[in-house]
Amino acid sequence: MTSTIAHYMNGQAYASASGRQQDVFNPATGEVTGSVALASIEEVHAVIAAAKAAAPAWAETAPLKRARVMFKFKELLDQHHKEMATLITREHGKVLSDAMGEVTRGIEIVEFACGMPQLLKSQFSDNIGGGIDNYNLRQPLGVTAGITPFNFPFMVPMWMAPLAIATGNTFILKPSERDPSCSLLIADLLKKAGLPDGVFNVVQGDKVAVDALLQHPDVSAISFVGSTPIAEYIYSEGTRMGKRVQALGGAKNHLVVMPDANLEQAVDALMGAAYGSAGERCMAISVAVAVGNVADKLVEALVPRVQALKIKNGMESDAEMGPVVTAQHKEKIESYIAEGIAEGAQLLVDGRGLKVPGHESGFFLGGCLFDHVKEGMKIHREEIFGPVLCVVRVPDFASAVELINRHEFGNGVSLFTSDGNTAREFSRRIQVGMVGINVPIPVPMAWHSFGGWKRSLFGDVHAYGEEGIRFYTRYKSIMQRWPDSIDKGAEFTMPVAK
Repeated sequence: MTSTIAHYMNGQAYASASGRQQDVFNPATGEVTGSVALASIEEVHAVIAAAKAAAPAWAETAPLKRARVMFKFKELLDQHHKEMATLITREHGKVLSDAMGEVTRGIEIVEFACGMPQLLKSQFSDNIGGGIDNYNLRQPLGVTAGITPFNFPFMVPMWMAPLAIATGNTFILKPSERDPSCSLLIADLLKKAGLPDGVFNVVQGDKVAVDALLQHPDVSAISFVGSTPIAEYIYSEGTRMGKRVQALGGAKNHLVVMPDANLEQAVDALMGAAYGSAGERCMAISVAVAVGNVADKLVEALVPRVQALKIKNGMESDAEMGPVVTAQHKEKIESYIAEGIAEGAQLLVDGRGLKVPGHESGFFLGGCLFDHVKEGMKIHREEIFGPVLCVVRVPDFASAVELINRHEFGNGVSLFTSDGNTAREFSRRIQVGMVGINVPIPVPMAWHSFGGWKRSLFGDVHAYGEEGIRFYTRYKSIMQRWPDSIDKGAEFTMPVAK
């Protein structure tokens, strides 16, 4: 008998009354490991009400006291690091070492949030004129929500919840229904860290829950990470309802290999960035742009490496790549591979039909490598989100920049070169939000901010870092003057410094 993964409200998990559920799988075996409750509109409204009730007291809690909760939460996460990573591997499929790294990157955001008393410190201008002082505040919004994807069930919620909570908001997490268990462990550890009931809540669910969050007037802000069509929908609906919305969408990340690049390093980078986590990362490199005469050598080096990938159950210590998240997602990736062949790309390594001994029912797909991919092909235009690397050949550096800048996505990009001027020109001219120079996956650190350009981001600010603090707070400017410095009589002219 499998267990049901529940909602979390007012400091405790509770069973759903909606009667709707969805199976949760172990991708390595294909077995159903449990079910997740799918909330009704009424259940979402109840969670919002709980968050709203807790909001005033939490907003008035001193930032230092809120930071102390984050310090304790960070300590508990360190203690439960492997437990969290194991939950990720069992429900998502990524290898355990990768899941451990995901937890580490999430903890780094919590560490950043521990500095909130300093980060919220305002500016003050003494005596700007006429006995008037001017200062500013950043105040919480109230009830906020985050809708997070399956590929990072711990790290992406940490992009949102710690900053929302530490800035004085209450927060509702709507995790992916594919790997929801991390959400309840997060909730349990926050409660143990001393977070008051109602400040952090979890509503499990599908589109019904998403729409209920979007449409409810008491939700002030929504942060989303996922595919571009859904990000566009979240942004459109949320802003239509008057909410502040931050919606991070899809990607088609390129890695440019220049003729002067260290080829061995470039190949190592492509292997990890294209096939790590089975390519189910919004920062995965899915296109290698080979410049000039480096193309043949690059492809020749890649083929045996892709063929030799150690694809196993992610819990095995020597696994390099695990399964994809669901059988349906595997079928979708395979449809892209078939489309690439039909459009004339050359499939050098075909990972379809892979069977892992002892895990024949798992959702496994081997690494795939295409050569001679053209710009107009579907496998270059669209995000595949799987272990498929496409090699595009271009004659020169300028052509590589133009190819990338023409693409509708602008999430991440990388350049491998030994020339400093080429790197500088690339960094300045490329129309992409996150750039790596000899770094294949340029995910910013916690005190910077994450986000792309073009159709990879909808909204005005990026995630976490100082941009995240701006997202979860309202700016207020205050000018004050006291009676003894106020001149008698009404003033009908524009006030200016005197």
